[in-house]
Amino acid sequence: MPKLNVRLSETYNHTLAQITPARIRSFSLKISDVPDLISLNVGEPGFNTPEHIKKAAIESIKENKSHYSPQPGWMELRETISRYVKKRLNLDYDAATEVVVTDGATEALSSTFLATINDGDKVIVPMPAYPAYVSVIEMAHGEVVSIDTSADAFKLTAEKLEETLKANPDAKSIILNYPTNPTGVEYTEDEIKALAKVLDEYGLLVISDEIYAELTYEMPHTSIAQYLPESTILINGVSKSHAMTGWRLGYITGPAEVIKNVNKVHGYLVTSPSNPAQYAALEALDNGYDDYKPMLVKYRERRDLVTEALRKVGFDVISPDGAFYIFAKMPNKFNETSEEFALRLAREAHVGVTPGDAFGESGQGYVRISYAADLDNIKEAMKRITKFVNEN
Repeated sequence: MPKLNVRLSETYNHTLAQITPARIRSFSLKISDVPDLISLNVGEPGFNTPEHIKKAAIESIKENKSHYSPQPGWMELRETISRYVKKRLNLDYDAATEVVVTDGATEALSSTFLATINDGDKVIVPMPAYPAYVSVIEMAHGEVVSIDTSADAFKLTAEKLEETLKANPDAKSIILNYPTNPTGVEYTEDEIKALAKVLDEYGLLVISDEIYAELTYEMPHTSIAQYLPESTILINGVSKSHAMTGWRLGYITGPAEVIKNVNKVHGYLVTSPSNPAQYAALEALDNGYDDYKPMLVKYRERRDLVTEALRKVGFDVISPDGAFYIFAKMPNKFNETSEEFALRLAREAHVGVTPGDAFGESGQGYVRISYAADLDNIKEAMKRITKFVNEN
């Protein structure tokens, strides 16, 4: 192969040199050659998109709805999103000026960070966290201020938040995600109120990733936007609630002034969202309000099964309140890194999990297990993990 011209190699964005490829995906690739692997390492619903949603997308194609939509998405869908968020979270957003439809929640995050971060701006990130937050903040030339939540059962407390803000009075914004990937932690209404009080006092912009909002077990989801509507950008989508990860359809809601700039970035990144995905989402949010409920029942069953099995062999597990992840501390007898443990588990037991440090240094010594997979596969995976732990 020809070598890259030296002058051309100097044209790369230098920020990328300090950003590693997404660990979740790269680790999945590393173990992809393992035969008979049961994969519990990818955060994807183990269900198909409901039939009525697929039919809506097919009909849109048949009706030749194949031209560019407006940059922020079809108005009909934005109005539906506005109604859905009102019904689900009791939040009011103007469809014309406060809603943007995106190519998944990841693009929503990228557009939001690029629209709100200037060089050197500090962004608070509770850790462990979805790795894309840190990478995109750094690509936008922001500075990540991490808060280790591992000592507080993986919850950001109002006290620790205030302590961090006193040490970083110039912090501009914070990214919140709950129910949380990778821990499954959900916040109570009182905990959200306490965080909102501190954030309001310090005047931070809140970017709240609530993509798992529908998937909560023992408590209803409370959006922080209910208490800080004028300073919160809310991100959600249909990937998890309606088993539509591959459709790549998310949305952003928030104050008109901020959304105007977010939409500007969004337009330059993707022009406009996919039409079939938009019509599928329209059906999902209009007529599939309860589609998540049967999935939630099965997720709860799988959560309980995995939690019990892991605890029996020495994992330290906090039972998650939402999403479909368990962030388990490795048994004490394993004196190795998260990646070393996960690699051996894949190669020797043929079970794929994600190393905890993929979500930040505070995840070292943990592994993330997704229980969104098929129930029979989960049962077999737990047998294999049990055998692996007992024999090592």
